[in-house]
Amino acid sequence: MCEDPVGARCHDRHEAAGAPVRPSGGSRPQRMRPARRTRGGGRTMTDDRRQQEQLTGTRGPAGRHAVVVGGGLAGVTAALELADAGVRVTLLEGRPRLGGLAFSFRRGDLTVDNGQHVYLRCCTAYRRLLDRIGGAALAPLQDRLEVPVLDVRRPEGRRLGRLRRDALPVPLHLGRSLATYPHLTLAERIRAGRAALALKALDPADPALDTQDFGSWLAAHGQSARAVEALWNLVGVATLNAVASDASLALAAMVFKTGLLSDPGAADIGWARVPLGELHDRMTRRALDSAGVRTELRTRVTSVSSDGNGGWNVRVPGGTLHADAVVLAVPQREAHALLPPGALDDPDRLLRIGTAPILNVHVVYDRTVLTKPFFAALGTPVQWVFDRTGASGLRRGQYLAVSQSVAQDEIDLPVAALRERYLPELERLLPRARGAEVKDFFVTRERTATFAPAPGVGRLRPGARTKAPGLYLAGAWTATGWPATMESAVRSGVQAADAALSTLGRPRPDRLLTIEEAAA
Repeated sequence: MCEDPVGARCHDRHEAAGAPVRPSGGSRPQRMRPARRTRGGGRTMTDDRRQQEQLTGTRGPAGRHAVVVGGGLAGVTAALELADAGVRVTLLEGRPRLGGLAFSFRRGDLTVDNGQHVYLRCCTAYRRLLDRIGGAALAPLQDRLEVPVLDVRRPEGRRLGRLRRDALPVPLHLGRSLATYPHLTLAERIRAGRAALALKALDPADPALDTQDFGSWLAAHGQSARAVEALWNLVGVATLNAVASDASLALAAMVFKTGLLSDPGAADIGWARVPLGELHDRMTRRALDSAGVRTELRTRVTSVSSDGNGGWNVRVPGGTLHADAVVLAVPQREAHALLPPGALDDPDRLLRIGTAPILNVHVVYDRTVLTKPFFAALGTPVQWVFDRTGASGLRRGQYLAVSQSVAQDEIDLPVAALRERYLPELERLLPRARGAEVKDFFVTRERTATFAPAPGVGRLRPGARTKAPGLYLAGAWTATGWPATMESAVRSGVQAADAALSTLGRPRPDRLLTIEEAAA
């Protein structure tokens, strides 16, 4: 349900008949003027300097200059951290907006998120970013974890259960919920509790865990197929974008230890009550502007190379930027294409980091069919359903978003086939939907939404530093220890900025400043 930026086109992800698509959020980008040429077709030194001034908003070489390539959550975090430490920053993004994969677009009168993104209370880096851009109140957390879980596997009909916590210390905070969870037998609940305690004893940083799959570990600890579906996959599919049998034990242990077994409130869920474009584009642009970051949209980097004097040349159409440090905050394949020779011992390992898709089904009804903000489901293709009515601006009826992780078998299905598959399932789950009129139905597809958290992926994920001084990597796919979530993306930006500041001889700020503090 949460992921990191990948550069695909918005129009490729949004499919249905009729409604137009327009990007949502952000100010109108400034267009770069084409570089002036000499008679021989080459650029003059004056042209280079003017291009540099246009992009960075400065004249001359005063101060340290860093270029961040990529305007997803990793890139904007790195840019803000560097700027807060007094570094002059230019942020380059090839798309017409910021936010990476967590973005919004317009469809008729609706403002639609490309997918449902949530975070947890334990996502401390993402929460700091929300504070930094002034958006924390627009994406609040639950007071206390509560997840309604509808099970339609039973012959007698659907049954509602809940996963929720009490105000007790770990692990007692989940004891009552697990003991009364109706989707498992008493014996399965007891064995699940024992497995949870065994998970708590694991060290996610142990490289041996990365070679094992989570499903085999669960089976070895007495977990039935029913328990895996109704409990472990319920959480793991949404956070890892993989079923237990396809997931690294190290990443699974990290998710369950951090989210459910570290602090009583760690798994409380937060999500945006406004379009993601409001947070990750418009408000982020405001924070970047306040911090003095020069942001250029629709500006795609074509190459990054050493200038031979300890600095870097960043080529864009029409010119070259000169920088003391460069952060590549782009997907792994783009990073591989931009890395200069020798920057990594084995750069092709980036190409071996697989990807996994996420599908989102969007349904607009003529009336209210769901009275809760969200729920999870068992015994049906439907995984998680969210009410997005208020955030979308819909004035009549109800708009539901169905978030489908591990969507390899469905990601390329036609819209008509998905409609035939999901509308009856929603009617099974929501009786009020049976008599409701479907006013709109469309899908958004992220074919490379996350990196695949397969066993062995840990050894493929590089750290922030490369072997080329002054060149750094960021992105949820880098070695953050987290799966491909918004939290991982933000943490990677912090790590890249820390490494760059160390090389530039600048002290790292204690934290991301608020907009007001940055402007003071």
